[in-house]
Amino acid sequence: MRLLQNSLLSLCFTLAMPLAAAEGPWQGKRAAVALTYDDSLNVHLDTVIPALNELELKGTFYLTIAADGFSQRMAEWRAAAADGHELGNHTLFHPCNGQGPGREWVAAERDLSTWTLGRILGNIEVANTTLQALDGKTERTFAYPCGDTLAGGESYLEAIKPLFAGARGVAPGFPSPDNAERFNLAAHVINGQSIEQLKALVDNAIAQQGLLVFLFHGVGGEHPLNLEADTHAQLLDYLHAQQHQLWVAPMVDIASALAGE
Repeated sequence: MRLLQNSLLSLCFTLAMPLAAAEGPWQGKRAAVALTYDDSLNVHLDTVIPALNELELKGTFYLTIAADGFSQRMAEWRAAAADGHELGNHTLFHPCNGQGPGREWVAAERDLSTWTLGRILGNIEVANTTLQALDGKTERTFAYPCGDTLAGGESYLEAIKPLFAGARGVAPGFPSPDNAERFNLAAHVINGQSIEQLKALVDNAIAQQGLLVFLFHGVGGEHPLNLEADTHAQLLDYLHAQQHQLWVAPMVDIASALAGE
């Protein structure tokens, strides 16, 4: 009888091992992944959201309100929110610091280095009101345009904290729940990587039990920072296959979890 009991216990332990191996600090998973898409691009509605919906994955779309891809397709963004995707705040006009090499493209009226703290906050608050009118939600996250957190040389990071659950930066990393900067979350800018490189990011996040934030712009075109649509689809397939180890969620859910909500 004891031999039979020991055999049953051994069998139960063996069967439980794969489940235990997947347990971790992110809602019981080993790593968390956020799929984020910037700038209200048409390709996000035409290509990305259908691909996400097919696999029941949810993304965060950081919307620039003045962009044609937002103002001309508001009903479709409302439908995306109804499907469970986050409509994140990426300001009204996407102001960036126009000073320094590589920033010649920034228009003078959208040069964040000349803005006041009050001006950027007003810009963000109007964007929030617009998004709430669309999705009815009072909680969302923010993405710093160009990763810039200074307006007129003054940081606006602290000032936005009452407005959002969290905010996304642009510096890469795989933060743990204990060291994640909730209002400047690490993100990996995606531009032309191979599927092997993208899978390696996922595998590193799992190994480090960290948060992996993908920062996409174009997917199959429409932006200088671009990932081929086929490669994006392969990445989604990989994430879907790894869901026993991954918590794939909108940024607002991840930020709320980091806040202990």
